[in-house]
Amino acid sequence: MIESEQINVTKVFLPKQKEYQEILKRAWDNSWMTNRGELVKELEHKITSTYQTVPVIATTNGTLPLQIAIKALDLTGEIITTPFSYVATTSSIVWEGLTPVFVDIDVDTFTIDPKKIEEKISDKTSAILATHVFGNPCHVEAIEKIAKKHDLKVIYDAAHSFGVTYKGTSMFNYGDVSTCSFHATKIFHTAEGGAVFTNDKRLFNKLFYHHNFGHDGPEQFQGIGINAKMSEIQAAMGLAVWPYLEAIFNRRKLLFELYQELLDSRLRFQSIREHTTYNYSYIPVVFENEAQLLNIQKVLNAHKVYPRRYFYPSLNKLPYLDNQPMPVSEGISKCILCLPLYYELKENQVETISCLINKNLN
Repeated sequence: MIESEQINVTKVFLPKQKEYQEILKRAWDNSWMTNRGELVKELEHKITSTYQTVPVIATTNGTLPLQIAIKALDLTGEIITTPFSYVATTSSIVWEGLTPVFVDIDVDTFTIDPKKIEEKISDKTSAILATHVFGNPCHVEAIEKIAKKHDLKVIYDAAHSFGVTYKGTSMFNYGDVSTCSFHATKIFHTAEGGAVFTNDKRLFNKLFYHHNFGHDGPEQFQGIGINAKMSEIQAAMGLAVWPYLEAIFNRRKLLFELYQELLDSRLRFQSIREHTTYNYSYIPVVFENEAQLLNIQKVLNAHKVYPRRYFYPSLNKLPYLDNQPMPVSEGISKCILCLPLYYELKENQVETISCLINKNLN
């Protein structure tokens, strides 16, 4: 039986409060809470040195980097993107006054299907904004080839990709710009936060000014900007979580593989791209149809288990957009459920959840 406690799709990992407070004391001692203090800079250094990434700017959330990237790259007109992602991927395009043009996804990897991209390119297309879905890498080689052929910029929404490598290289090193989320629900988090990555020095400077009101020194301005800076309070949380990362990755891998071992073979899992070192960010399961999913969701909820329909609905169905039919994305979004997966989840809870699903598939 499931214990009386509620089991959500995820649960934030919290370090010991004392450890967090000890790091935060450094900000107190310096009387420096924001405007790129030493904790933010230390966190950025840890990311780039540990994962061998291109230069990074830590930000206050994971959505502003997408908006800043669109602005910094001087994009106009239309951006080719995926309908299977979190809403921020699409809303950032619309917020910046551009038009999202959807390309359907691959049925196995859930990432944008590069074979369908070129037919959607027009004289208004300025970029491709693709998502490494649940941390699973896009077909980056194919996308890069298409982008070069048509002189397009590439932004990767790598919100779920912390710690993921493809062919030995961090996912943050692909594209003209890559972004990440450090939201509390992510594997690595700063309670709320994010980051933007690029290897182009000129573009990095532009992204930097954009994220800091456009400042070029205290009394000069490089250009327009907004406030996307990470605070010392957020960075302190990230630094407190950091020592636990290896244990978090290992624990999630164990639970992920246990689900795969126990769940009925009629259920389908996401295909992780070859040559990928994965981070086990989510455990998405595809059911045979939506009715089956809804029944399983009802059963689990009755036992205080709350998985999430993620991503649902398919983004081409957003009410503020013209509907562009995306049959693969729409089909998967109706049948996919992310099951509970987090550090403190117990093996016997995974076993019970799997048993409940298997018993009620029919």
